[in-house]
Amino acid sequence: MSTPTGSPRPMARPTLDLDYPKSIAVYDRYEQAQEAVDYLSDQEFPVQQVLIVGTDLKQVERVTGRLTTGRVALGGALSGVWLGLFVGLVFALFAGPGDTLLTIGWTALFGAVFGLVWGLIGYAFTRGRRDFTSVTQVVATRYEVLTEHKLVEQAKDLLGSRLT
Repeated sequence: MSTPTGSPRPMARPTLDLDYPKSIAVYDRYEQAQEAVDYLSDQEFPVQQVLIVGTDLKQVERVTGRLTTGRVALGGALSGVWLGLFVGLVFALFAGPGDTLLTIGWTALFGAVFGLVWGLIGYAFTRGRRDFTSVTQVVATRYEVLTEHKLVEQAKDLLGSRLT
């Protein structure tokens, strides 16, 4: 499909690929790679032709606490209250003027009971195989700075002059 003459062209969006990428440097920390690209930018290097690529990915799981029946029940009840409040606010739009708070209160209570019961049922199905809470993140162990093949020597020279 062609663009008619005189029509505005769509804006080009940045892409996450280069035609022939080559490595400039490899760093252990993202901050180091970021500093290198910042330095290249300060030297008026065309940084729109640079990628920072995290390699050697690994998944890290940080255990944040013990999961007990009480914590599961409390968490389920609290999330049920939020759901009940939301439903109650929607129902309150259609309730009479004197019934608004009563509607919201009852739906929050029903939500708490519903969340508590379903939380405990879900916990019971795990049969103690996962009695802890955690957060998970994928992180890179190395960060490689890449640029177009025709700009590699210029970038390496600039980064090399920074070290001296």
